[in-house]
Amino acid sequence: MTILRSSASYLGALLAVALSLQGCGGDDVPPLTLGVQRAFPNLSFTKPVAMLQAPGDSSRWFVVEQGGRVIVFNNDPATSSSSIFVDIIARVASGGEMGLLGMAFHPDFPGNPRVYLSYTNETSGRVSRISEFTLGVGGNLDPASEQILLVIDQPDTNHKGGNIAFGPDRFLYIGMGDGGGANDQHGLIGNGQLMTTLLGKMLRIDVSPATGYGIPPGNPFIGSPLCVPNITATQKCPEIYASGFRNPWRWSFDRKTGALWVGDVGQDAREEIDRVVRGGNYGWRCFEGTLLTTNVPCGSEPNLLPPVAEYGRSVGTSVTGGYVYRGQAIPGLFGRYVFGDYVSGRIWHFVTETQPTRQITGGFASGLSIASFGEGNDGELYVVDYGGLLYRLTGS
Repeated sequence: MTILRSSASYLGALLAVALSLQGCGGDDVPPLTLGVQRAFPNLSFTKPVAMLQAPGDSSRWFVVEQGGRVIVFNNDPATSSSSIFVDIIARVASGGEMGLLGMAFHPDFPGNPRVYLSYTNETSGRVSRISEFTLGVGGNLDPASEQILLVIDQPDTNHKGGNIAFGPDRFLYIGMGDGGGANDQHGLIGNGQLMTTLLGKMLRIDVSPATGYGIPPGNPFIGSPLCVPNITATQKCPEIYASGFRNPWRWSFDRKTGALWVGDVGQDAREEIDRVVRGGNYGWRCFEGTLLTTNVPCGSEPNLLPPVAEYGRSVGTSVTGGYVYRGQAIPGLFGRYVFGDYVSGRIWHFVTETQPTRQITGGFASGLSIASFGEGNDGELYVVDYGGLLYRLTGS
């Protein structure tokens, strides 16, 4: 059953129910103690924001550095060497919430040698770029092969989102923040609720055309002209898959069910986890989590969806989305959604069948600046510390 955000009174009742589900687990499971253990202790990185493996290849890891490099190294705990997979530092505007923010391998990689990068650029105005690169001599990405697929104007320097990933449907998903500033003060209703902009949205595009991109069947606004920069769109953008986001910082697909889980960073009061569906509107700037915002118009989009989980400033201030655990090393964690907070360093988990809206408390204090989580091809989870180190999630 879909639960909709429709009134303050209903939200009060919803929260009353959710208070009974507080905590890291909050359900009938044996106690589970999480921990982190240093992974690849002979390596360090500069402002890492993501780590991933190529499809079907567990022999190597790739680490995305915010400044504009991707580093590759062997999947050997004792390794002490790494190399540069691609360097586009000269093209990347980095700092704060800008930089090289996402990377995705084509699902058929390396048979299809294309890799996609998401980064901010200020060569001619501030924009986010989604670009396609191909392998060059030596098996690294060729910087000269760049084909820019999508350019999105950015009014401010924060709230860039930037994560990208291929879904189980083989289409490329792109998470974009609301464009920055505070309280989405863009236009009359804010970018999160404005369907003629790509900001504040989860996008879905088809990268199979020889040039450019296509719109996948089923996108909510398919049939409208493509939304391109420097042109004021008058029709709803066909690239949009879901809407109402402030800054979707790290999200993933459950490798078993295909469900899309998103961590959306809050403004002043709430951090939220959303289970995103096609056409869903997750409320920003009308709502921050389940908290109804006041004194700001936010349009008339109906059926705003509440988060699956949220937490307040007592336990964290900047959510980092994670993964549904599908590994074997921690049996008690299997099928549970794992996520964290960049500032407090806390890590939580809950059952994926949770109904909106769980109130999150407690958690494991890792002591890390959690920029991202990484999922190995074997389903095991890692934690990316923005300070430059990698950790493996453990449990007992």
